[in-house]
This record gives sequence, C-alpha cells and structure tokens, in this order.
Amino acid sequence: MSEATTTDLYEVTMALSYLREDMRAPATFSLFVRDLPPGRGFLVSAGLEPVLDHLSRYRVGRRDVEVFARVLRRPVEDLEPLLGLSFDGQVRAVPEGRLVFAGEPLLEVTAPLPRAQLVETYLLSLVCHQTAVASKAARCVLAAAGRPLVDFSLRRTHGPEAGGQAARLCAMVGFAGTSNVAAADRYGIVGAGTMAHSYVEAFASEEAAFRAFARTHPGPVTLLVDTYDTDGGVATAARVLKDLGLGPGCGIRLDSGDLGAQAHRARGALDAAGLAEVRIIASGGLDEYAVDRLVREGAPIDAYAVGTKVGTAADAPYLDAAYKLVEYAGRPVMKLSSAKVTAPGPKQVFRGPGLRDVIGLANEEPPEGTEPLLRTVMRGGLRTEPPDSLAAARARFEADLAALPDEARRIDRPVAPVPVASTRLTALTAVVRHRIEERTGASGRRALP
Repeated sequence: MSEATTTDLYEVTMALSYLREDMRAPATFSLFVRDLPPGRGFLVSAGLEPVLDHLSRYRVGRRDVEVFARVLRRPVEDLEPLLGLSFDGQVRAVPEGRLVFAGEPLLEVTAPLPRAQLVETYLLSLVCHQTAVASKAARCVLAAAGRPLVDFSLRRTHGPEAGGQAARLCAMVGFAGTSNVAAADRYGIVGAGTMAHSYVEAFASEEAAFRAFARTHPGPVTLLVDTYDTDGGVATAARVLKDLGLGPGCGIRLDSGDLGAQAHRARGALDAAGLAEVRIIASGGLDEYAVDRLVREGAPIDAYAVGTKVGTAADAPYLDAAYKLVEYAGRPVMKLSSAKVTAPGPKQVFRGPGLRDVIGLANEEPPEGTEPLLRTVMRGGLRTEPPDSLAAARARFEADLAALPDEARRIDRPVAPVPVASTRLTALTAVVRHRIEERTGASGRRALP
C-alpha cells in the first residue's frame, strides 16, 4: 500500500468514472486560499517541496487497488482501471517562502483528468498545514524584532511528522534553531535545548542539578531556573556559572509566570554578579502576541523558545483552501455556488512593488513593472530543477517580508493586501459565466475567488 490510498474516497470514485467514460484529456486544477484567516495580514507559501516529492513517487499499485476495492466493497477487477496510474503532468507553483494572499493560486496542476483528480487530497493536506504553520511562525519572527527564536513544538504538534514539518518551516522563515533532533539533522538546522524541570527535581538540590549538568556539558549551558523559586534559581545559577568560570554563550531559561517582571529581576541579578554576557531565554506557551507584548514592554529577554501555539498554528489551525478545476480539454470552467465562485482558466500572479498583485491568465504578458510568481516546477511528472533549499526559501521570504506594507505586518489587527483581477481574467470570467447561465439557468454572485 502506498501514499495513493491516503486520499478521500470520492477522488477514487471520480477518477474511476473518468476512466470508464474515457475522459482523459488534460485538466488544470488551481489550489488557492479563499480568504485569509482572522488575524493574518499574509500567508507564507509552504509545502511545495513535499508536494513535488509526493508527485514524483506517485503510482497506484496492486495493493492500492485492493485497498480501494475493500473500502468500496467491490470486486478488485472493478478498480483495475486505476492500476499503474502515476503522475505525469505539469505543476506551476509559487516557490516556498513567498508571501501570498487570498484568491491567489499557490499551485496549478495540469495532467490527464483522472491523474490530476487523484492527487487532490494529499496536495491540499500538505499545502494547507504547512502554509498555516509557516505563516504563524513568520508572525513570531516579526514580533521578535530581530531576537532569536527556537522551535520547541515537537511534543505538542499533531503527530511527529507534523513536528518535523514545523521545524523545517520555522527555519524557513528565520528561526535560529529547533529542539527536534531528527529535523535538525535532516535539514541542517541548529539543534537547541536545555533541561526539563524533572531533571532539576531528580537531584537533592537545584544547585546539585546545575553543577551536574555543567559537568556533563562543559560547553555553554542554559539552566532552567524556575522549578522552585525563580529568583532563588537565578541566584543559584549565577553562583554555579561563576564558580565554574562559565559565562559567554551561557544562559538561563524562564518558563512560567510573569516573564517580563522575572526577566527584569534576573537581568539585574546577573549583571550584579558580573554575568552581563549570560543570556535570558523565555519559553512557556508563547506565540507572536505574547512575544510582541514582551518586546514592546522592553523585557530584557535575549531569545524566545516557542512551541505549542506555533507548531499547531493555534489561533488559525486551518485554511479555507480549495483545489478547483479551472479548465478541461481546453475549455475554461468555473463554479457558481453562492460564496464559492471560482474564476476560470489557468492563472498567473503578477507581483508589483509593495506586493501589489494582479491575478491574471497564465498566457498573459506581465503588466509593466511586475514579475510572475508561479513558475513551472514539474513537467511530465519530473522536476524541472533540483530540490529547493531552505536558504533559498528563506531569502525569498525575507525579501517579500521587507516589501510587505506596514498595515499587513502588524501583529494586532493586520490588514492584508487585496489582489485585483486583470482585465482579461475579468472578461473571461464574464464570458464563461454567461455560457453557464445560458446552458443551465444558473446564477451566482459576481465575484472572483
């Protein structure tokens, strides 16, 4: 059984029907987010690299067909038309790290209709989850205002695989490290970690725990100081660090309570002990809102470790995304359902200065002063270029973030840029709508996605 069975059942039933009806002409599907979640001024395109990995190895095997048959309670021979199907199409996509907005295609898939249909669910799952987490992490980067961030999310994400994705995405948008050992090794991210409260509790005293930890790890250490009394823990940590001649690169970690007030007292105690170079690291249920508040209040915190709320994109854990057919056999198509109207035809996003975007048709000439965002990343089921790097995605992210309007950068009540439709896309939408309404008598709200 392969990844082909990780899909919604209706993808299988539709693909089978297409094959039996000999509907194998090229189809283009567009994956986009209808509306940004509340509290978001932008999204960060993410998940493309795993998408391309998935499509590269996609193939419906014998065991997959047997699974389909069991779930549908039908003879295996009924599902055999699906056997051997692989992805042999084209993908045009926004590279990872670029900022995107509502209605803009993050990727478009063109392939024979059954093949393009079968991959829908897996692609939506990859892109939606990873774009949501990357966007949350990016807002933490904005809130930290240059202070280092570390990903602590693995133990609270929705499964270990999601934790690995979160570590990668956090690194993509500028985090300095991760606690996730496997992700650190796989993606070349700096590993970071301290100790747990259980470690301190296992020793007869806090000081004994600190000294033992420093003996095992003679390099720079970070000591968790709030197991019992935070002020007392800071004093103990300062004494141990001075006795052992440790200082540069070392730190203390605050994990609970009023982090701002504790940081001020800790900074004063460390400075008085001659340990001005010892850093203060804060953790404990943090997200961009808490980090932004601490930064604005002037808390003397040198780095932040964020986990639960970022790895799960807690305040916006899903995206209202869709994978919609926009063209079949050269015929532009669209959906007219109320509040879910789509625009027909393969598309391109043209980006101008200040991230002012125009959504147009894929075969349009770029408006003057703009660049096309979607590029061909797969053709004939094969990548058109080597796998992208985190460094390249991070560079794209940083460039787009620098150009993002101030109102969209705000942590509280951001206002996102709104793309506009090109004249040609608007005209095609009107023509296709008219044809559908003439043929079916349907009507829908006149709006683009």
